[in-house]
Amino acid sequence: MPANSGKNRLDIRPGLVVEVVLKKDQRSGKRTRGIVKAILTTSSFHPHGIKVRLEDGRVGRVQEILP
Repeated sequence: MPANSGKNRLDIRPGLVVEVVLKKDQRSGKRTRGIVKAILTTSSFHPHGIKVRLEDGRVGRVQEILP
């Protein structure tokens, strides 16, 4: 599994640019780009991606960590 997949909490920290899938977009898989403000998932791993709050207030699961 690539390190930028967003499934491991250790790979994610505030300030990173990420692509997330918002709750309303889970069926379509549409991704939204944003900057991590807070990490909401408490476990170290989540198979669907770590849940984060973006700086604009939206919440989604990280699909990819961007460079």
